[in-house]
Amino acid sequence: MKSTRRSFIKKAAWVAAMPTIIPASVLGQNGKVAPSNRIVLGGIGIGPRGREVLGAFFQQPDVQFVAIADVQKVRSEIVRKLANRHHGNEDCKSYRDMREVLARKDIDAVLIATGDRWHTPASVLAARAGKDVYSEKPCAMTIDECRELDEGILQNNRVYQAGTQRRNVDNFRFAAQLALSGKLGKLHTVHAGILAPMNNLEPLPGEPEPDPEMIHWDAWLGQAAIRPYNKRYVEGRWRNHKGLAAGYNILEWGSHTVDLCQWAAGADGTTPVEFEADGGTIRARYANGINLVMRLSGFGKEGDWQGLGTCPIRFEGDEGWVEAGDSGKLAASKPGLLEGKPGELPGTNPIHHVRDFLDCIKSRGKTACNSTVARHGHVACHAAAITWKLGRKMRFDPAKAEFMDDAEANGLRRIERRAPWTI
Repeated sequence: MKSTRRSFIKKAAWVAAMPTIIPASVLGQNGKVAPSNRIVLGGIGIGPRGREVLGAFFQQPDVQFVAIADVQKVRSEIVRKLANRHHGNEDCKSYRDMREVLARKDIDAVLIATGDRWHTPASVLAARAGKDVYSEKPCAMTIDECRELDEGILQNNRVYQAGTQRRNVDNFRFAAQLALSGKLGKLHTVHAGILAPMNNLEPLPGEPEPDPEMIHWDAWLGQAAIRPYNKRYVEGRWRNHKGLAAGYNILEWGSHTVDLCQWAAGADGTTPVEFEADGGTIRARYANGINLVMRLSGFGKEGDWQGLGTCPIRFEGDEGWVEAGDSGKLAASKPGLLEGKPGELPGTNPIHHVRDFLDCIKSRGKTACNSTVARHGHVACHAAAITWKLGRKMRFDPAKAEFMDDAEANGLRRIERRAPWTI
């Protein structure tokens, strides 16, 4: 027994003296990020645009993507394979029901890139499950949903980033800072490029429903009213259909461009107080006197647009103007305004926006397009859409987010939502 005890003590001393070998990936060496600093990400409803955003997440060394939920099995498998190929493992799992992703305790945040109708419900359910949220736009289907989204995020103390990435694209940021710094003089008008407003399209003809294991049609519809299945809906032709898309086509670009105008006008916590539609142009006015003009813009020069690409914005003061678009370029009334202008990152590139989101997850700070910013920018777009739809001048109360003395308009602030897919 003495010999055994003596032998054990010697072996223990020898083991204690040996250096501990720990993989570099655990320590965060050799370009690796330590597990304690990684952000574990899941995805909900990731199609073509969602995969572009996911690609920006893949470029971040501190992100690990581990789960995808999609009611379309083919899309789910595409994302699962992309993630596993990127990470060099088989850790990413696919699910049909997003609640299975939200139930996973190891997931810190989710990327939501469904159609419009699911953005607010999925975001609020994710927040309740303790997940931070990056959601594609439009973020809310109605004025009432804008409030529900913001309250759902704030009440659960979550970090939220709306997918209006142009706030983190260099040329748009440069233009906004010119307006905010006073270099344009006293700001009097901000212009937001929009697509032509349009009424809802007629429903697509019914076709036989697919195998629910391949496409779960009822879950795809979510809170939208039941309608006959048509494969073109799930292939992306859902836009401009009642209950599936938001805001009579105005929010398609307006959720980006009006958001930027709100920022430049110093109006992130409010909305305009008056709206009036004139054909495809909607004019609005903030309480501080700044005018907001939402006007048509295609892909080239139209009117006095400078032809800088899609989603253009223009800020005008009494000493000059500046314009930016998705080409990454800038134009201004005076060359001196563009001194120190940045490089030309395309407006659709979400790389800096994704990084902002990840940094705020770690700091618990406010993102550039947090839920409150998104709330007011989207409310302004929805109010403009309702004004266009009804074709009359309206007064609006930003604090109550309702029209003044117009019951018909206020009835359009919400839509009926179908159980059990409501929040």
